[in-house]
Amino acid sequence: MDGSLGYAPVQEDIKHAHTSNRVIILGALSAIATAAARIYAREGAALVLVARNEARLLALAADLCARGAANVAVVAMDLEAEAPNAGKHIEAWKTQLGGIDHIHLVYGYLGSQPEASASPAELSRIVTSNFTSAVHWCEAAANLLRRQKHGALVAVSSVAGDRGRQSNYAYGAAKGGLALYVQGIAHSLAGTGARAVAVKPGFVDTPMTDGLKKGGPMWASADQIGKELRRAADRGGPIQYAPGKWRIVMAIIRAVPAFVFHKTKL
Repeated sequence: MDGSLGYAPVQEDIKHAHTSNRVIILGALSAIATAAARIYAREGAALVLVARNEARLLALAADLCARGAANVAVVAMDLEAEAPNAGKHIEAWKTQLGGIDHIHLVYGYLGSQPEASASPAELSRIVTSNFTSAVHWCEAAANLLRRQKHGALVAVSSVAGDRGRQSNYAYGAAKGGLALYVQGIAHSLAGTGARAVAVKPGFVDTPMTDGLKKGGPMWASADQIGKELRRAADRGGPIQYAPGKWRIVMAIIRAVPAFVFHKTKL
């Protein structure tokens, strides 16, 4: 997994593609990432898809090209293991694309809080996937955006990071830290023409949440959140809730006094 590009068998070399957006998606095989990638494909974007499973990446690339993508390259890579080399990889992909407009960071690991409380390995996996490795990629993206003075970084955080809850405080703390980091990047990019956004979804019906009871008005589909990611790349503030109603919901939850909150089983 050296980060070399594998190409879907279509069209011309990606760096010569004429397109309105040149996009990197880190964690491209998640349901949310796939939904966002399909929107970009319909717009005629050129994409670099990064995830572990090359066979699934190639299948997705073929699907995106059929939907109208100018070209799609795939990179089979362990994003957590390669995080210290993020700058090198992003520069290489920039060369291949002929520039970068949007970088989406969509990977993560929900994990299990009871397991994390009992197992240092599980705790490390949750924190490394959702924060430690992610901020390396975000900082490398920020450095590129700062130099070129345009483009956007969009990183998926979670409403779980707004208040610690007994059911998932390791995951929530890591995602909350990621949102704060991206918010700082957004501040550092102010006035440059580039931007950074942390998107905070609520409950999303994806394979990642298969262990949870689903259904009801607070749940969103992967397609809905994919649309939110695409919109976030073009407009809005550095922290965006997805859907937007979660901003109100989490404001209420944060305002609940501790003596009341500690009586709940959230």
